[in-house]
Amino acid sequence: MKTIRTFALAATLAATLSAPAYAQGLDKLSIVVFGAPSLGAFMPPVIKAQKLDEKNGLDITFAERTPDAYTAQFNSGEYQVGGSAALLTVGLADVRGVKVTYLFNLFDYWGAVVTSRPEIKTLKDLEGKDLAAAKGTTNWVMFDWLARQQGVDTSKIGVVNTATPGLVGYALADRASAVQLWEPAYTTLLSKKPTIRTLDLKIQESWTKFTGTKDIPYLGVAAHTAWVEKNKPLIPKLFAAYKEAAAWIAAHPDDAAKLIAPKGTPDDQKAISDLIKANDRLGMNVRWAGDVKKEIQAVYSAGRSIDFLPGDPSAATIYEGGRQ
Repeated sequence: MKTIRTFALAATLAATLSAPAYAQGLDKLSIVVFGAPSLGAFMPPVIKAQKLDEKNGLDITFAERTPDAYTAQFNSGEYQVGGSAALLTVGLADVRGVKVTYLFNLFDYWGAVVTSRPEIKTLKDLEGKDLAAAKGTTNWVMFDWLARQQGVDTSKIGVVNTATPGLVGYALADRASAVQLWEPAYTTLLSKKPTIRTLDLKIQESWTKFTGTKDIPYLGVAAHTAWVEKNKPLIPKLFAAYKEAAAWIAAHPDDAAKLIAPKGTPDDQKAISDLIKANDRLGMNVRWAGDVKKEIQAVYSAGRSIDFLPGDPSAATIYEGGRQ
């Protein structure tokens, strides 16, 4: 019996000594994100599968929520860190008195409006029609701004509000005159219905005219400022986990697609892989908020111009602690 205990103790000690150093003493962190398909749900499965959180001294739990639930639970402080932090939503929270800061960017903006209706050829044709959209998202707000740049009266568009997972279904079933959506849902939709038409939002043309810049910081990771003050050592680790995930995704698009869309068909996964390889619509661009301060302020200006933001977000919403 003594011999058995000795061998067991030796085995436990050997396992402990051979375990990776980062597996010991990990800092636990809960992050709320949008459910798939969404950009906020793009990197988490890669971070967990590749153990990039553990490699950087973290044990991250990702909690998936609908856009409306995400906003409510993040703004209330139920979750102190948000991984689907749309920039204008962060700005709006600040103006309303919720002290939050945009830590770093993950994706630049891209959005689309698709339709199967032959009578709808331009955004202007949406006036008097119904449009399915996730109205609680910043992607919708940016669409609103872009449509107005083309002279569209968006108040004349009837919005059928739905959560992001429902947008592809609306488009496939032709249940609305058009659907406003973005990646990776757009690519998934095209793989299932390649005949659907995409209306021209004139994103780069309108943005360059308005700001003089091309980059549109859009979605990243944000946190309550009180949490930031207490957990500053964790922030570079969190940034590193996401940065390494982006690099791994870019280097292994086929493998990444299987992690990002595990229940998708081979065609769905190939479409995601192609999306990653091109990166034009995906816009994966992991950068500290302080490094894109000018561009973030331009996004705030766009939000002010359509009265989405009732005031100017404070400078504290742009995290400068990690600036390179």
